[in-house]
Amino acid sequence: MTDDDHETVITVKGVRNAFGEAVIHDNLDLTVRRGEILGVVGGSGTGKSVLMRSIIGLQTPSDGEVEVLGENMIGRPEDEAKNIRRRWGILFQNGALFSTLTVAENIEVPIREYFPFIKPPLLHEIASYKIAMSALTPDAGPKYPSELSGGMIKRAGLARALALDPELLFLDEPTAGLDPIAAASFDELILSLQKKLDLTVFLITHDLDTLYAICDRVAVIAEKRVIAVGTIPELLATDHPWIQEYFNGPRGRSAGEADKKRVEA
Repeated sequence: MTDDDHETVITVKGVRNAFGEAVIHDNLDLTVRRGEILGVVGGSGTGKSVLMRSIIGLQTPSDGEVEVLGENMIGRPEDEAKNIRRRWGILFQNGALFSTLTVAENIEVPIREYFPFIKPPLLHEIASYKIAMSALTPDAGPKYPSELSGGMIKRAGLARALALDPELLFLDEPTAGLDPIAAASFDELILSLQKKLDLTVFLITHDLDTLYAICDRVAVIAEKRVIAVGTIPELLATDHPWIQEYFNGPRGRSAGEADKKRVEA
């Protein structure tokens, strides 16, 4: 089945990103299908986060097209772009929580921005609901980021990303820095939320276990572009040396064996 047979929510065509003379992306294409979890991988410096920033409007490509949820994102007036941004949520690396706000207050920030007429009692109720959705205990709400563990910070960031009931979720290295048990638990949470909320997920990761456990397809960035997109078996069938080294190296084989046991269990 091709991308033409699916509804697409993100289309990137011919994108070029450069910082001075350093070219990060050149003629990069990518399509994300509605309802899928797409993993994005690549070596250090290949611009995975730059690609995400280009899609969400924090980085303006020097060339190319970016369309999200059927809308062109490049050069769009701020008031129009804001209406599109309310339809997605973002979990940045390390949570990116406001340190002077509690968890509940962090979750309320985007709600206050887009729905300033909502009164505090309802705001607090929505924040409590998002905290529960992210598998945090109720006592996390009044805590500050400095009082949270790494795993709790990730979940608090996720709760904020879900604040506006998005249809599209961007996750930048969501399991980085977590121990294997916490990372697996976070993967299960993402998969559960994706199914319950019918989310489309754009997930940057280097975690092979995550790729095997929850991603429908994986996009590989190398040579300043997306060199391949597909299921892991489809990628394994390619002969590109980086893909083979990544998925058939010791860690890749270990993740594959672990996934096989998980499926058989």
